[in-house]
Amino acid sequence: MSYETLKSLGVKNIENIERYSLRSEIDQDILKVYFHKQKGDLFHRSEKFKFARVHRAVRDDRQHGDYNTALNEVSPILIKMMAELDKIVTHEKTERDIKQKILSDLRHLEKVVANKVAEIEADLEKL
Repeated sequence: MSYETLKSLGVKNIENIERYSLRSEIDQDILKVYFHKQKGDLFHRSEKFKFARVHRAVRDDRQHGDYNTALNEVSPILIKMMAELDKIVTHEKTERDIKQKILSDLRHLEKVVANKVAEIEADLEKL
């Protein structure tokens, strides 16, 4: 994938993105992108992006045609950026889930084999 929005905003090491968080403050949304810890790092490296909210007056039919209702809209760039981040984070999570399932299956198989070996040894003792 190309991740054009992330690149255009200066995000480097896209393959090292671990997760992200989003919070809203008064008139802006703050997106924080966290990267995997590198060997020797004490903290996760992160980058913070601030996106201003767009204010727009909208006609409200309940107010007899006046433009009294104000809307705060999320930045379209933020929406694109989050879509790209979702693809990265979901892909990584899926790989991690598959790895965990394989390890779980392997541990289960080890227990089954150990129990079967113990059962066979007990049968041999009876002979």
